Amino acid sequence: MAQSSVITTTKIRPTIDKVLVEKSKRKLYLMSGRNVIKTYNISLGKKPVGPKVMEGDKRTPEGLYWIDWRKQSDKFNLAMHISYPNSRDVVQAKKQGVSPGSMIMIHGTPIDQEYPEWYFRGLNWTDGCIAMMNWDMKEVWSLVKDGTLIEIRP
Repeated sequence: MAQSSVITTTKIRPTIDKVLVEKSKRKLYLMSGRNVIKTYNISLGKKPVGPKVMEGDKRTPEGLYWIDWRKQSDKFNLAMHISYPNSRDVVQAKKQGVSPGSMIMIHGTPIDQEYPEWYFRGLNWTDGCIAMMNWDMKEVWSLVKDGTLIEIRP
């Protein structure tokens, strides 16, 4: 009597230990060690060049931060908070006598009858956050855990 064997394969997802953002390329990379696991197109603040200096400057921060909490947002669907400002940002803002701001997030796009999701593709439209298409944000939400390092480069 012949024996049959069943081979099952389980797709193991690598652990995402870093999120890398390259503002000049408008790209977000999910990293495992030195390997890029996935790449996404992003939108930035309305003034995308240069680091965030103060609240209301419409710039996206640059530096090392953490994904420290997340929420489902009525305005932007899924949202993951970035631990901006870090101590360096606070010192820089204090030197200039301004507030560094806060509530910088990676988030999706609004669901809006007047402006469909495709309208936001390639447009720098946030107040300093990093925005993604909702289907991309859903995937990032599932792969990136709270406590993950995020590096935002110029």
